[in-house]
Amino acid sequence: MQTNDFEKAYADFIDRREYDEAQNALFSMVRTSFAAGWQAAGGDPPTSHKIFEVLPGKETEELE
Repeated sequence: MQTNDFEKAYADFIDRREYDEAQNALFSMVRTSFAAGWQAAGGDPPTSHKIFEVLPGKETEELE
């Protein structure tokens, strides 16, 4: 069982920007490796999908 000090230190660690960057890099590496294995086994390569699309909107009136 972990102590409260450990849990607090761990929470502080994973709340940092550097942790997010490392997690994103690890995810990207695992996904790229999986995709390479998938293609080597005869699967179709993954397709790119738009994350979001900016839709044209109405022009805003200038505030008086």
